[in-house]
Amino acid sequence: MNICVVGAGVVGLTTALELQREMRNANVTILADRFEQDTCSDVAAGLFRPGTSFSGPTEEITRKWISDAYNHWDELRKTEHSARAGVCQLSGYIFSSRDPAIVRNHYIEKVLPVYRAATEQELQICPGEWKYGSFFTTILTECRLFQPWATERFLDNGGRIDTVALNSLQELRGSYDVVVNCTGLGAKRLCNDHKLVPIRGQVIKVRASWVKTAFYADFDTYIIPGFQGVTLGGCRNFDSYNTELSRHDSAAIRERCETLLPSLKGAPVVRESVGLRPHRDPVRVEIELLPTSNGNLRVVHNYGHGGYGVTTAPGTAKYAVQLVKQALQANSKL
Repeated sequence: MNICVVGAGVVGLTTALELQREMRNANVTILADRFEQDTCSDVAAGLFRPGTSFSGPTEEITRKWISDAYNHWDELRKTEHSARAGVCQLSGYIFSSRDPAIVRNHYIEKVLPVYRAATEQELQICPGEWKYGSFFTTILTECRLFQPWATERFLDNGGRIDTVALNSLQELRGSYDVVVNCTGLGAKRLCNDHKLVPIRGQVIKVRASWVKTAFYADFDTYIIPGFQGVTLGGCRNFDSYNTELSRHDSAAIRERCETLLPSLKGAPVVRESVGLRPHRDPVRVEIELLPTSNGNLRVVHNYGHGGYGVTTAPGTAKYAVQLVKQALQANSKL
């Protein structure tokens, strides 16, 4: 059985590894034109915290994706691979002076080991007139470590990686039994998918080893310590294709983060990055039979995770692999 995964970001890699785990006799190949530090996944801070608007086809399926993903990351955290894979446990606060709904999250309050209201004393931790807050314990996945580790694991398992820039998925007809499309924003062109919208994000990584806790606040402000520095963010520019750094965004991010945590003032910059989040409502994980001149090509789509690709990739990967099995069974009955 020959199966191809198109795309080598966090969604493509986790899907490829899940295919190898669930279908041990299959030959799995990853095709991509961008890898590791050239992917959107590399920009992500990687904290497990799906937005409340994140949506699969149904509420039940969405919740399963999220709980499966958390369990996957938490299991990896408990192994000897966790440090090399860039996976650890992290606690944090989310504060708001505007609306109590901002500090709640119906998806993860029962999934995470801890998610509770902040005490009056905790609301004083950061400067500001914070009226509402929550404290939570979650998982962080640093993609700059995870992606090379996952790539190495995939190759050790007998996988193959080819550098290819595709013009259409139909080109793969005849070479593979099933194609899994994990191309993120690339699916806009490959699938002519008008529902896919880039949401531009910009972050600053600083050296601030004394920061051990994550903080979220109003206006998309976040401070997330990781393995290789602290991520300061952020912004969400809807339908923006601009991949250049904006000095205005940099200044606004620093001002908001340093107001929230004054000890960050003067923290040296490691790097600044821009990523285009592949947003789609709902996230597309489904089977499609693509007509070609030689018959149908079986495709399982797995893209459109927006800013929650690292968070939910293992959950949608599990779901996508079950769809791959369905697609193959349907073919054997024909």
